[in-house]
Amino acid sequence: MNAYDWIVVGSGITGSALSYELVKKGLKVLVLDPNPILDGATRYSYGGLAYWSGTTELTRTLCQEGQQRHQILSDELSVNTQFRELDLILTLNPDADRELIAQQYQVFATPPELITIQEACELEPLLNPHGISGAFTVRHGHVSPEHLNNGYLQGFKRLGGTQIFDQVLQISPIQNQAVQVTTHLDQYEAENVAICAGGLTRQLLKNAGISLPIYFTHTEVLETPPVDLKLRTIVMSAAMERFQLEAQSTQPELEPLWEKPGHELTPSIIDRSAAQLLDGRIRIGQPSRTFSDINAQVNLLESETFIRQEIAKILPPLANLPATCYHCLVAFSSDSLPLIGSIADFDKIHIFSGFSNPLVFIPPLAQRFANFITGQPDFIIPQLSPSRFSK
Repeated sequence: MNAYDWIVVGSGITGSALSYELVKKGLKVLVLDPNPILDGATRYSYGGLAYWSGTTELTRTLCQEGQQRHQILSDELSVNTQFRELDLILTLNPDADRELIAQQYQVFATPPELITIQEACELEPLLNPHGISGAFTVRHGHVSPEHLNNGYLQGFKRLGGTQIFDQVLQISPIQNQAVQVTTHLDQYEAENVAICAGGLTRQLLKNAGISLPIYFTHTEVLETPPVDLKLRTIVMSAAMERFQLEAQSTQPELEPLWEKPGHELTPSIIDRSAAQLLDGRIRIGQPSRTFSDINAQVNLLESETFIRQEIAKILPPLANLPATCYHCLVAFSSDSLPLIGSIADFDKIHIFSGFSNPLVFIPPLAQRFANFITGQPDFIIPQLSPSRFSK
């Protein structure tokens, strides 16, 4: 049997970042993922870095550290992550309560500035002035998620890490001294396992007999091929409907339904949004649905029609661009913070997941976690432990 210090399950941005930081510590690390082609939430992410959005000492610290890490990761990883800064336009629907939203924004480290329709259209000429009642704006970081993910994995392998494409079927603790991971093709043993499987995390833990309050949305996004049309900004909804959906769907009375396939916990939402990568591709979306089954069927044709109808209201030139509709799962927690650390009664099984908000947290937390498990004290990692939900 192949033995490792750590097995990391999942090679999206969380798994790739964590495995890189672990192997930097001199640990023997294996990354397992069933697909050699990136096809999860990382692949369809907008790549936004909301380092303006810290609301507490913890999140403001992570936003600041995340901004600093992203500024140097291209050099460190020898891959151009395409880090840059753009204006983020947060559009107000015609019926939106701008005063209420402005008040909610005041808790952020850098509160977005309320601007007029004309000012919004000057920043983003593709906006429909008749589809919004105003907007907020703030400077926003941006990377190519694929380039960053690939950079982490290449750095991981240069440092001696091992990546195997195989599907994890079962994770089994061995008398709490080690962990056995069974895949389609083999069995592996490690002193520790880190679950970085995004929206699949809940099901993997359930297969191991572990119940943990981590959840997932079904999300769709349209992606165009490279186009000549140029977005000057990133456009998203000021109302932040997705975060409201996450809060509503994790109310205590709904918890039993997450264990039963066939339920939709709360009505679906759409964040009318768009972001363009440097190669000219545009990602447009995005509906989010809280189905209790990871295998729930989503009609991509209906999703595409819905996304096109909604984006036409605020960014009409994007509505008829050629595009493909993709589906993925996005992991989240009930308090909008990731779950990081060992799981009660399973000291050798760790979780590093739930990063729906925001991507900017991942590099500093991967680094902090690797430092923490190798003996360096940390005031943030214990605050993100899954045990916070059992207190």
